This record gives sequence, structure tokens and C-alpha cells, in this order.
Amino acid sequence: MTGNKINALLALHSGGRFLVGHDRIMLLEKVAELGSIAKAAKTTGFSYKTAWDSVNAVNNLLPTPAFITRPGGRSGGGAEVTEEGRRLLATFHRLEEKLSLISNIIAEEGLGGQEEAFLWALGARISARNVFQTEVVQVKRWPVDVEVTLKFADDRKMLAIVTNESADDLDLTPGRKVLALVKSSFIRLFSPEYAPEGGRNAFVGEVAERIDAERNSEIRLDIGLGKTLHAVVPRQTAEDLGLQVGAKAAATFDPTQVILAVN
Repeated sequence: MTGNKINALLALHSGGRFLVGHDRIMLLEKVAELGSIAKAAKTTGFSYKTAWDSVNAVNNLLPTPAFITRPGGRSGGGAEVTEEGRRLLATFHRLEEKLSLISNIIAEEGLGGQEEAFLWALGARISARNVFQTEVVQVKRWPVDVEVTLKFADDRKMLAIVTNESADDLDLTPGRKVLALVKSSFIRLFSPEYAPEGGRNAFVGEVAERIDAERNSEIRLDIGLGKTLHAVVPRQTAEDLGLQVGAKAAATFDPTQVILAVN
């Protein structure tokens, strides 16, 4: 026994940004307790935008929303925690306990030569802004490519195209749980009336947020069932399409630009 201890903190990252960790789990618990995103943000010291981003990111990663959100008035946006959300909060705390136990064992017994692999796993980050927990529902194999249909909500499906080698490596079979990632720069936006008919990976939704920079605009599109898509488009495109909060828009992305990851 060395008597040393390692303070381990469980955290998820996406797009180079911190998404969910112990502090933000506390934020989400306050959202569940108070039923108000604005009040929860104020109580925990987070910004209102950070609180909304945390709720949306969690909803995208789960098969059903953890929080049912509603637009805010003077008191700010509200949210009602679902059974899925309560399970998430409880599971996160269990994972924290296990991580703490593992870290203490490492401190006492060492890594047994697996330092590099262990630290890589802990430090891995995801560069995509859109991350969805999905289930494989259909796999179509062709001589070169494989078409994989993924369900990420009750009536929401997306298509990914990968090589046969990748399909074998990932063991892509119906029922397999898969993370699907799409970079925000790959999302193309249209006016609803010009959306590709019968297009694959085409979704119509409502603009929930728009953030303008000098040249680009980031658009958060609510596509229903607690799911959102983040797109980064030229600011002039956002102006031309009239992408203000509350406006309708269609989003699409190419199946070859969907990145798949498994445990």
C-alpha cells in the first residue's frame, strides 16, 4: 500500500467543449428539482446558455429525452425531468463511484504497464458537435460499401455508409448500439419547401437558437422528440434563409459523413 490517492473526475467532451461532468450533473439535478433552467443556472453559477447546452447535449445522447423543455418567458426556459433523465443522474453517480474505486486501486497497485492505453481512453475527445446514441436496424451490404440504417428516436432514422471492413470491425448488426457523429459543418440547411424530396438524412425542424460570428452562424435546429441538430453555415446563408429563432428549416447531411463509434 502506498497511501496515495487519485482524485478522478468523470467528464464527457464533444466538439472540443466540456459537456457533462460532476458540476453539470449537479446543474441538471437542479433543473429537475426546480423545473426551471434559468433558476438552476443561477443557483449553480452557470450561464443560462450553458444550462441549455447541457440539457440539449444530454437529450441527443439518449434514446429518449432526459428533459422535456419549454420556451422561457420572463423567468427563463423550463424543463421537466423524465424517467430516462432520472436514470441518467443515478447512473452517473454510480459511474463516479466506480471510477473513484478504480483510481484508488491504480494508486495502490499501479497500471501494470498499461499507462498509455489507460490515459488515452480517459483523455479521448470527440470533435463532432452532433452526437447521437443509436441502434442499428438494418444493414445492406454491397461490393464496396455498406448502408447502415440507424434509429435514434421512436420514428427518427438516419443512414450511414461505411466500408465492408469498417462494418466488420464494428460488428454492425441489427440491435447493435452505436454512437453516430456528424460535424456541424457537414449539415446543410434549406427552406422547408426546397428540402430534398425523399432524401436520406433529411429533417425538418424549428430554429431554437442562432449565434452569429463575423462570417459564420451556428444554428441549433429542434427536430422534435427532444433531438437537435447543430449546423454551422455562412452568415449570409442564414440571412438569406431567414433563420431566426422560431423559423422553420430543413437540414440534411450525406450518409458518408456520418462517423460511427462503438464501445
